[in-house]
Amino acid sequence: MAIKAIALDIDGTLTNDRKVITPRTKEALLAAQDSGIKLILSSGRPVQGLRAIASELQLETHDGLLVAFNGAHVVDAQTDEVLFDQPMEEEVLRALVAHIRGFDVIPWITEGKYLFVERGARHLITYREAPFDIVEYERRMCDLELVEVDDLLEVCSRPQDKLLCASEPEYLQRHWRAMYEPFFDSLSGMFTADFYFEFMAPGITKGNALAGALPKVGIDASEVIAFGDAQNDISMLEWAGMGVAMGNATEAAKAAADMVTGSNNEDGIASALEKILG
Repeated sequence: MAIKAIALDIDGTLTNDRKVITPRTKEALLAAQDSGIKLILSSGRPVQGLRAIASELQLETHDGLLVAFNGAHVVDAQTDEVLFDQPMEEEVLRALVAHIRGFDVIPWITEGKYLFVERGARHLITYREAPFDIVEYERRMCDLELVEVDDLLEVCSRPQDKLLCASEPEYLQRHWRAMYEPFFDSLSGMFTADFYFEFMAPGITKGNALAGALPKVGIDASEVIAFGDAQNDISMLEWAGMGVAMGNATEAAKAAADMVTGSNNEDGIASALEKILG
């Protein structure tokens, strides 16, 4: 199989548990890129949250791609050309924001380099039996500027790619169906971490984003290796010619993949590339 692209989930896949790319994995990916293979970062993060990793892997000088918001937005890392974009409809988004207010979650919208959250909203959740400032975590991980607004509807009068809801994992497990039920037919909803449940436009998945964007740059699914570990990676693993689940992946992700490699703490990406690319 001639490989032209490698699609990489970030958290739990490309980065280890300390949120860094290990030297061996970085070396393997830079070597693949130098051989002419395009690297694609594919994440629930906004574009701004992918920039630092894109720079570390030199995507800007190798025409790599950034798949953001779980597939709602795809850009060329070198030119910033938008290859795919499907935001939520304003009317549906406004109804979602109103509905979500009935639940004990922290909703926010990321637009460009800004994270919009309502003034007075809590920032802390209890995670692993300790207080965790989830808003600051997201702001720092994605290099965003925090903006407090009186009403989140203030930023719903223009297209938005995602509404993220954060809360305690136990709470989300009990309530995500009720949160999502009125929008089953009008939005995509999924967990991207045990403390995150996110909403996007209908049909938005990483797999659909790659299917929409890669033909524009002359790449077929059969020429792609995809790496992932979680629910939002399954469509990408199934779509790619070679889907590789990490050793730390969910059982559903492993079942969707063509092979399972080592974990994100064991250079699973490098190990798999050595086997597949030789």
